[in-house]
Amino acid sequence: MFTFEIADQKEVRRFRIAQFNGRAATARPNGTAVTGLVRSIMENKSSNPPVWIVTLIPSEPKAAPVPMRPAPRVHSFAEDLYQAGYLRQS
Repeated sequence: MFTFEIADQKEVRRFRIAQFNGRAATARPNGTAVTGLVRSIMENKSSNPPVWIVTLIPSEPKAAPVPMRPAPRVHSFAEDLYQAGYLRQS
């Protein structure tokens, strides 16, 4: 688990919404990014200005996507018409 303090009310609101919806949130304390599920948000009422303590459960990084096979080369329908003799090239 990863615990840190935050004083920005907008960030706290974003974490609460992520916790309510069960989505992963990304925190960037001290320049390092940690992504995970929000476990708890508690206000430290003894501090001035107000500070919240956020606890994240880090999630595993996503695996690299497997490249898809190349798309088949499809010729245009006009080429079929030229080959069949319906259209003539000048």
